[in-house]
Amino acid sequence: MAHSLCERLLSTLEDPRRRDRTVLLMLAAYAGLWSVYGGIAHSSQDLHPDMTELIAWSRALSLGYLKHPPLAAWLVKFWFSLVPLSDWTFYLLAMLMPAIALWIFWRLSADYLEIEKRVLGVALLMFVPFYNFHALKFNPNTVLMPTWAATTLCFLRSYRTHRVFYSVLTGLGAGACMLGKYWSIFLLAGLAIAALIDPRRWSYFRSSAPWLTSAVAIAVLGPHLLWLWQHNFAPFEYAIDKHVANTFVDTAFKAGSYLVGSVAYVAVPIIFVLLAARPDPATIAEMALPTDVERRLVAAAFWAPLLLPILAALASNIDLTSLWSMSAWTLLPIVLLSPPQVKLSPLDLRRILALAVAAPVAMLIAAPVVALASHLYGVKAPFADSRLLASETERLWHGVTPEPLRFVSGNLANEVIAYAVDQPRALPLRLFRGSIGDQVYADGRGWPTEAPVQSPVDSEQLLHSGMALVCSDDAPKWLEAVAVKAAQSPTSQRFEVEITRKFLGIPGRPHRYVIFIIPPPP
Repeated sequence: MAHSLCERLLSTLEDPRRRDRTVLLMLAAYAGLWSVYGGIAHSSQDLHPDMTELIAWSRALSLGYLKHPPLAAWLVKFWFSLVPLSDWTFYLLAMLMPAIALWIFWRLSADYLEIEKRVLGVALLMFVPFYNFHALKFNPNTVLMPTWAATTLCFLRSYRTHRVFYSVLTGLGAGACMLGKYWSIFLLAGLAIAALIDPRRWSYFRSSAPWLTSAVAIAVLGPHLLWLWQHNFAPFEYAIDKHVANTFVDTAFKAGSYLVGSVAYVAVPIIFVLLAARPDPATIAEMALPTDVERRLVAAAFWAPLLLPILAALASNIDLTSLWSMSAWTLLPIVLLSPPQVKLSPLDLRRILALAVAAPVAMLIAAPVVALASHLYGVKAPFADSRLLASETERLWHGVTPEPLRFVSGNLANEVIAYAVDQPRALPLRLFRGSIGDQVYADGRGWPTEAPVQSPVDSEQLLHSGMALVCSDDAPKWLEAVAVKAAQSPTSQRFEVEITRKFLGIPGRPHRYVIFIIPPPP
C-alpha cells in the first residue's frame, strides 16, 4: 500500500502545476498524524511543563519573560484565541512548526536540487526526531524550526540577488528568530560568516541588501531590546545561572556531547544517503566542503550555526545540550544530496519515501501501547496529575468561596492554571533568591508577585482576589515558602491530597500534594 501510494505521489510531484499543492497536503497529513499520535501516546499524562509554562506566560503577555524572549508565548496566545485549549490542539500547534519548516525546505531546495532529490530531502528530514517526537513538546526550540528555515532561505536568496524583497524578509526572519530564543545569535553569526568567506562578499556588502536586512532586524527587535534594558537583561542572568558549567573540563565534555548527540539525531538520513548513494571519499569531501561557489555558501550557512556554539561554550564556560541543535538541520539534505556525483536509483527513492510515509502511520498504531507503557512505568510529577490537581484545587477553592479562582502560586502553579476551568493566572511564588533554583522576589507586603520581568499584578488586586498555593509534598523549600505566605492570612486553609491517576482502569503511581486556599476578604 505504501509503495503504491509513493508511486502516485511521485507521479503527481512530476507535474509542476500540482507538486506544491501535493506537498502541502502531504505535510498537512504529516502534522495531523503526528498530532493525533501525540494526543493518544500522551493520554496517560498531561502537558509537559514547558508547555504549561507557555500557557501561563500567554495569560500575561509581555515583551519578554524571565527565561526567554516572547515569541513562543505570543504564538500560544494567538493560537488559543482561534481554537479551544486542549492537549490535542496544543500538539497540533507544536507539529505545525516542523511542518512549516519542511515546507520552507521544499521551497528552498528548488534552488539547488532536482525534483527527485527535493522529494527525498523532505523524506529524509521526516526521519529526524526533531521533526516529530521532540517537536511535540512545544517550546522556544520548536518555534525556531520554521523561523531559522525561513531566515536561511531569505538570506541565501538575498545574497545571490540583492533584491529588496528578500533582504527585508531576511531582516524580519532574523528579528523573529531572536524573539524566539537568544540561541538564534548563532544562526545570525553563522550566516554573517558564510557571507564574509564567500568570494562574492564585496558585491553583497556594497549593495543595500545587508544594511536593509540589519535595519529591519533592529526595528523588529527594538521594543524587546528596550525591555531587556529596562529589566537589567534578566533572561541572560537566568541563562548564565542555569547553564554555567563547574569546570572547563565539564564544558569541554558537554560541548563534545552536544556535537555527538546532534549528529546522532540525524544519523538515519545520513546512513540512508550513504547506503543508497555509496559515495566515495572524494564525494563525501564534496558534500562537506563543496568546490562549487553556490553550494559552498550553503555548506558554510549549514556548518557555522551548528559549530559556533561549541566555540562560544568553550570561551564562556556554558553547558550545551544537543537538543538545542533542533533548528539547525534545514540545509542538511542539500549538503548531502547536491553534489552531482550523488546518484540515487528510483528504487532507493521509492523505498525511502515509502518508509517516510509509513513511519507516522506505524507510530499512530503504536500510540495506545506507548501510552499504556508510560502509565505502567510511572509518569513523573508534575505532568502526571496536572488535570486532576487543577480539578481538586478548584473544588477546594469553591468549597471556601464562591468567587472565581484568579491566581495560583506554588511550584505547580503552571500545571494548575493550564487545566483550571476559571482560567486563573500563575504567579510564581518568589520569596527567596536562589533557594528554589530560580530568582525569587516579594513585594513590600509579602504578597507573592510575578517576577519583575513579567507583567506586574497590582497588590490590591491580589488582596481582593485571594489565591491558591499548590505544591508537591516532596519540595520542602517550596512548602516552607508557601506556608509562610499562607500564614500571613488568618483565613487561609491547608489541605493535603493524594492523587492517583487511572488509565484504562489501571491505577498509576500515587502523588501527594499540599494546597493552601487563601480566600478573598469578605
